[in-house]
Amino acid sequence: MKRFFPLLSFAGLAVLLFFGLGNADRKQIVPSPLIDRQAPAFQLPVLDQPERLISRDELLGQAYLLNVWASWCPPCRLEHNIVTQLAIDGPLPVYGLNYKDEPDDAQRWLQTLGNPYALILADRTGRTSIDFGVYGAPETFLIDAAGHIRYKFVGPLTAETVEHELLPAIAALDTGQRGSP
Repeated sequence: MKRFFPLLSFAGLAVLLFFGLGNADRKQIVPSPLIDRQAPAFQLPVLDQPERLISRDELLGQAYLLNVWASWCPPCRLEHNIVTQLAIDGPLPVYGLNYKDEPDDAQRWLQTLGNPYALILADRTGRTSIDFGVYGAPETFLIDAAGHIRYKFVGPLTAETVEHELLPAIAALDTGQRGSP
């Protein structure tokens, strides 16, 4: 019995982790302490215009979605059609935050899949993403007109999460007018 103890312990731990993580709510797994707080300050270059810098303050006055993505991210490819539909049909502009990516790789990815974003900020070092509490791409934030983070979704967006979580969160905002900087 003594020699089977490590194997039984491992099996028991594996079962607990499987059922515990499988039943956990995504928001419980990755809670964001930034919900209802001001989005972190940033000043980042625009992906296709690196000489142009955009700050958080320039985005104030309108609610928007901020989608963190990268060309090296397979789940980002999975959600790309959903992000594109949100950009076309959604009530808010969708801005991209290109995370730790090479600009040429990001541009090729956009040329292949299409560019749904009103504007793409390049976070080459990942510093701004860290300030937002990003664990990895993709992640999507809903930011209100005053610059407060109102919702965070970790992982690839799906039609179901957009319908049941994101759109109700957007509807709860006073969105003002759609625009871009």
